[in-house]
Amino acid sequence: MLALPSVGLSAIFTVSLVSATLLPLGSEPAVFGYIKLSPDMFWPAVLVATAGNTVGGAISYWMGLGAEKAVERWKEKHPHPHPDATESGRMRGRWNERAHDWIHRMGPPALLLSWLPAVGDPLCAVAGWLRLSFWPCVLYMAIGKFLRYLVMTASLLWFFPGQV
Repeated sequence: MLALPSVGLSAIFTVSLVSATLLPLGSEPAVFGYIKLSPDMFWPAVLVATAGNTVGGAISYWMGLGAEKAVERWKEKHPHPHPDATESGRMRGRWNERAHDWIHRMGPPALLLSWLPAVGDPLCAVAGWLRLSFWPCVLYMAIGKFLRYLVMTASLLWFFPGQV
């Protein structure tokens, strides 16, 4: 049903939102296809895709925050620490420590990278887990995602200029 041309921008929004969650889906082909069919809708499609993808990133943020709160409640009910846990409650591991330190040092601007495949969606969830400020995170998500849609769609149109 979402493939119907009459659905248009709402389909772009939905596909972009779902692709920003932890579900594996790419929204760029849908945006590119829509713009190829309606070239005059370049900016509305890019903006709607950005909005949908940013809302999806915000959902991932809230999922990370909810997961962190659930873990904290579980720890309160089960006060015995896991044998692999450190005194601060974080799991051991060089990569975990480095990632944790990096995102704390960067803060919300780290979410400029939320557009990256395979890394961006979990990055939004980690921002929620670490309780970074919500609105600055959403702003940086939106900037990164807008730039991705702008560059990728314009690039695809440049590489594949033929009419449909």
